[in-house]
Amino acid sequence: MLLCEPLIVGQPIASKTQTISRTRNLSPSPSSRTITNISMATDRATAPRQQRRRTMSALEARISLVFALASQTASLSQRLVLDFTTEAAKYLFPKRFESRTLEEALMSVPDLETFKFRVLSRTDQYEIREVEPYFVAETSMPGKTGFDFNGASKSFNVLAEYLFGENTRKEKMEMTTPVFTRTSLSDGEKMEMTAPVITKRVEDQDKWQMSFLMPSKYGANLPFPKDPSVRIREVPRKIVAVVAFSGFVTDEDIKQRETKLREALKNDRQFQVKEGTSVEVAQYNPPFTLPFQRRNEIAIEVESKEE
Repeated sequence: MLLCEPLIVGQPIASKTQTISRTRNLSPSPSSRTITNISMATDRATAPRQQRRRTMSALEARISLVFALASQTASLSQRLVLDFTTEAAKYLFPKRFESRTLEEALMSVPDLETFKFRVLSRTDQYEIREVEPYFVAETSMPGKTGFDFNGASKSFNVLAEYLFGENTRKEKMEMTTPVFTRTSLSDGEKMEMTAPVITKRVEDQDKWQMSFLMPSKYGANLPFPKDPSVRIREVPRKIVAVVAFSGFVTDEDIKQRETKLREALKNDRQFQVKEGTSVEVAQYNPPFTLPFQRRNEIAIEVESKEE
């Protein structure tokens, strides 16, 4: 006897086929199982690698920091070397003034800012200059001479400290040249100076002064010194007679050169020594300069004979 599945009245014949089809769709195919297995295996293999990557990232961060600091230090060192080289070049490759003699031809001065002047006339013995106004920082020097090493060193250091930051703005200013030394002026007398460092002795007193020329870019807007012994002065326009010479400066040498210059100026047709003026000594070079390369000048203020 043949058994048959009963038919339900009203049920579509295709419904069983659709049910079977849906059932088949729920069970994964062999290819799907393969892809799923590969994905799970990949995840399991990737997890330790990601953990290792996180560990290396911390290490790499430390290494990167070390290299960054090293790079920053190298960059700073390069800037310092560049600054040092730039400053050294000012002394290694100096500039020269117009020379009248072989001695002057061998002299050189650092390539630093100096006071501005115009040459009015020249003779075999001296040069007449008109010097433009500028500002100086000055201080009194101890000792009975203008070129005593200890006294000059102390005064120079006081002025250098002001120049390099011992001021109300804590501002470092550029070096200038020359350094002037001269006898101090008496109290109440108008101060007239012509260079970066001037040392001068007061008449009948054992006082000398040293002055530094201030960088022209500041004009009158200079920072105030913290040291009360340092004073800021404006130097007016003036005319001076100048003699240049090489070597190291001594008091005896200056006396002889001053006497010779004053005698020579007596024969000048246009200019004469200004009454009450004293000699000023300008030194342009640092101490390590060879004697024959050093440029020194003595200057005496003069005025027109027509005045």
